[in-house]
Amino acid sequence: MSAEENFDERKRETSRLASPILHIVFFLSGIGTVLIGQVLPYFERTFSLSDGQLALFFPAQFAGSVAGTLVSGYFGRRTKLKQATALGAAAMAAGILMMNAGDLSLVLAGFVLNGIGIGITLPAINLLVLEMNLHRTASALSLLNFYWGAGAIAAKPFVDLTSDASNGLLFTTLFLAIPLAGSAIAISLVRASPKRENRPVSDADEASHIWTMPLAWAIAAFHFVHVGFESGMGGWITTYSERIAGEPVTSVISPTFLYFLFFVAGRAIGPILFRYLSENQAIALGLSLIMVGLGFVLNAGDLNTLNIGSVIAGIGTSWIFPTNVSRFYNSFGPEAARKATPLFIAGTIGATAVTWGIGAVSSVSRDLRYGMLILVAAVISLFGLQAAIVLIAARRTKR
Repeated sequence: MSAEENFDERKRETSRLASPILHIVFFLSGIGTVLIGQVLPYFERTFSLSDGQLALFFPAQFAGSVAGTLVSGYFGRRTKLKQATALGAAAMAAGILMMNAGDLSLVLAGFVLNGIGIGITLPAINLLVLEMNLHRTASALSLLNFYWGAGAIAAKPFVDLTSDASNGLLFTTLFLAIPLAGSAIAISLVRASPKRENRPVSDADEASHIWTMPLAWAIAAFHFVHVGFESGMGGWITTYSERIAGEPVTSVISPTFLYFLFFVAGRAIGPILFRYLSENQAIALGLSLIMVGLGFVLNAGDLNTLNIGSVIAGIGTSWIFPTNVSRFYNSFGPEAARKATPLFIAGTIGATAVTWGIGAVSSVSRDLRYGMLILVAAVISLFGLQAAIVLIAARRTKR
């Protein structure tokens, strides 16, 4: 075997070692991302918080996520994605451990730090896996994001199994932080060898004018509202379930579990839908299903009705996020990926606005059901934005 073949074999071997670690971190980050919604009832009881005060946890985590995304971009421009992944996993581990502190300000700081870790890690791992699998990007990223979804599904049962009245969140935070810290050490020691392709500077120049176009901002506005809906539903459904039941909901088959299960499983329906429907028709169908699901959720008097609404809403929202991102790339070309930061920042800000808004309205009205009406307003807004996008895209095509 020649020296060059030896080098290529070592690169493949190190990439094979890095890949499972990256997927483990992505699974753990799925739990860490949606953990906030699962632990809100615990903090409500521990610190005697109102819904308005509980709502502060969401801006804390999402502000950290925005900062983390910017940090991840800094590392990405310097081709230090592996270092970014290790740093992000370590930040998540530290932030999650701080959630077990007995002081509310330290707990909020923990959510900020967890958000920073999430914001650093998710983009960095996506890009690392993309560059390690240049000849099968779609399948590699689909598998990777399935791991995140599996983590999101597992979050509620994980918290139920690891938390109790005597120890609070001690074991929950330890059992999540320890593997994250271990993964941070492991990924820093393993060499990930992404294969990079040189791109001409002119390609980047062609994408530089994207954010002067109304269509780009309309898609970003849609992203703002839809990610807000996803986060609002996922963030408050556990607390809402407990209000409906009148007690903590600890059964494995809960509204939260079903929402995330069908949210992830529903993405498998997307490729089938697109055989028969256009992107716009698929989005309209998804929004219609969400509205039906919300009808069940907001009128639920028991967990069975709430379960039905969670399933329908989870399926409806499942393919909307990837479809909206896809049409951004399809509208502006592959190089739009380099200019997509405002799109994802808009989503994070939307998540902050909707999740905080639900808590604020609930606190004023003293009824979380009224707060959840913000989700209905979000879906109505999405119908309007979808119509605007269709019209703007049609005018753009005629030119």
